[in-house]
Amino acid sequence: MEQRKVLLAGGNLLQAHTWKGLLETSGIDVDLKGEALIGGVGGLPIEMQTVELWVADSQLVAAQSLLDALDIEKPQWQCVQCHEINEGSFELCWQCSSQRSEMHNE
Repeated sequence: MEQRKVLLAGGNLLQAHTWKGLLETSGIDVDLKGEALIGGVGGLPIEMQTVELWVADSQLVAAQSLLDALDIEKPQWQCVQCHEINEGSFELCWQCSSQRSEMHNE
């Protein structure tokens, strides 16, 4: 089985299903993870309350290009170094200047 990587992490469940549908209509296989954990908001650590879209490694670039072309609003992300919440358009943390990192892609 081909290795999969996180395409997007964050946003809400409605956004995630919308993006998943758009990608799948373009022939990109998408897994939605974290959906069942949404009911645990308040009782789970913040890093476990994230909806994630996973795609095959070979389709990652195509999926990123498709979402970029759609000019979607990217979800906020949390810095793995200082835990600051950053806007989706930021590639560096505004607080500590660490690069954006999807922990699952390392």
